[in-house]
Amino acid sequence: MKLETKRLVLEKLEMKHAEAFYSYRSDAETNKYQGWIPYALEDCQHFIKNRIAEEYNETGTWYQFAIILKESNEMIGDFGVHFLDGDNHQVEIGCTINKKYHRKAYAREAVSAIINHLICNLKKHRISASVDPLNTASIRLMERLGFRKEAHFKESILINEKWVDDVIYAILDKEWLAING
Repeated sequence: MKLETKRLVLEKLEMKHAEAFYSYRSDAETNKYQGWIPYALEDCQHFIKNRIAEEYNETGTWYQFAIILKESNEMIGDFGVHFLDGDNHQVEIGCTINKKYHRKAYAREAVSAIINHLICNLKKHRISASVDPLNTASIRLMERLGFRKEAHFKESILINEKWVDDVIYAILDKEWLAING
């Protein structure tokens, strides 16, 4: 599975990406809102080998994309798509961008491309995202893309031995298509 945008290539996260993946995923600043932070390169290799589905659009699995800059072929982030159990019409998404590439609209470009593909090609009905309420940049991104806040769960996730809140944003296919034609 591969998608291209004006500036990015989104391809399956594979072992060849492990070092770049580790370089930003192990950074505390880049991952201050993440539940998983690798402590060694081997953690990333294990993640790639054991936690990513082989097939795209396989119900009950996560599929992880590497986000690559076209101009330099550098990996700048990753994007997960969780094909939820059940009727195969809903997915959850999540995106991490290396802090060196924040505020350049790469996340928006990647998220838009994947959502468009999920809705237009795979006919997904609902896309959701779990966001830490302190992650104002991600919340702004979700709202700019047309997502609406559906829930705020108090102290519902344990991260690094601390209970944190979780906010759920979502968009329906018809809402996405109304905005993006």
